[in-house]
Amino acid sequence: MRLATMPNGTRDGELVVVSTDGARAAQSGVAATLLAALENWAEVEPALRELARQVDAHAVPTIAFDEAEALAPLPRTWQWLDASAFLEHGKLLSRSLGMEPIVSDVPLMYQGLSHQFLRPVGDVPFASDQADIDFEGEFAVILRDVPAGVSVGSAADHVALVTFVNDWSFRRLIGEEMGRKFGFIQAKPATGAAPLVATPDELGEGWADGRIELPLSVRLNGERFGDVPGSQMSYSFAELIAFAAENRDLPAGTILGSGTVSSTDYLRVGSACIAERRGIEMIHGDGAVTPYLRFGDEVEMFVEHEGRSLFGRLSQRVARRPSA
Repeated sequence: MRLATMPNGTRDGELVVVSTDGARAAQSGVAATLLAALENWAEVEPALRELARQVDAHAVPTIAFDEAEALAPLPRTWQWLDASAFLEHGKLLSRSLGMEPIVSDVPLMYQGLSHQFLRPVGDVPFASDQADIDFEGEFAVILRDVPAGVSVGSAADHVALVTFVNDWSFRRLIGEEMGRKFGFIQAKPATGAAPLVATPDELGEGWADGRIELPLSVRLNGERFGDVPGSQMSYSFAELIAFAAENRDLPAGTILGSGTVSSTDYLRVGSACIAERRGIEMIHGDGAVTPYLRFGDEVEMFVEHEGRSLFGRLSQRVARRPSA
C-alpha cells in the first residue's frame, strides 16, 4: 500500500491512497490526514488496505495522481529524528570537512526541525548559496506510537511506513555548530520529502533485517551522482528506534532518518551527498573538486523497484529566497 498527501488548502493536506501503478488515487475516507491515520493505525490500516485493493480493481471513484502536485506525505509532524547510521559515510564526511571522526559506541542521532517538510517537487529557497549547500539522500521510517523502553526485538513492529528524504544541509555552518556542542539550528533547514510513503511489504525482499536494501538513486543536474543501496546501514532501524525510545515515548508520526546512505563500494555505486563525494576525491585524487550547490542546481532522487518508482521522484531546485 502506498499513500500520499495532496493539497486542499490546509496545512496538513488530504490523505490519498495511490494505485499500484501510481496513476490514480482515492480519498482515504477513513482518515483526513496521514498523521490522523498514524495516530489510529491499528484501526485505520486495514481500511486503507481495503481501499487500496478497490483502487487497483477500479471499484471506487479515483482521480489522476500527479506526484508533482503532492505535498510532503507529512507536511508537519511531531518529531524528526536523524541518525548517522552509515559509518562509512561518517569517515568520508569527516575527511571532507576537515574534522576528527566521531567515535561512539552508540548510534549518533539528533532531533531536527519537524514543523515543516518540503514538498517533493519545486524550488527550495535559500537566502544565499555561499554556505556550502548540500543534499543528503536518506531512507526513513515513519512510526506509529512507540512506548519508552521498547526492545530492539519488537521495535520494528512499530514501523508503519517507509520512504526516503532529502536532508538539506549547510556544510559551512555544520562545523561551527558542532563546535558549540549544542545542536543544529542554522545548519539544518527544512527537509525535503519523497512524494509517496509505502508499507514495508511493498518493498518485498528490499526490506530486510530492519533495513531498506534497495538503491537510492541520486541525480544532480541530470547527471548520475549515485545509486547507493541501504544494505550497509551499520545500525538497523530497529536499533535506532530502541535507542531513541530509551527514556521517552515516540509519538505516532515520528519520522526517523537513516542518515546519508553510503557504501564501501563507493567508487562503483557513487554517493548520496556532495560532502561524501569530496571526501572520496581527497582520498583518490588531488583534492576535492566537486562544488557545493549554487542557485539553479537541481537534485533528483528516486528508488526503482519492480519496474516502478516506489516512492515517486523528488525533484528540487536550489532557488534564491525573496527578500523579507
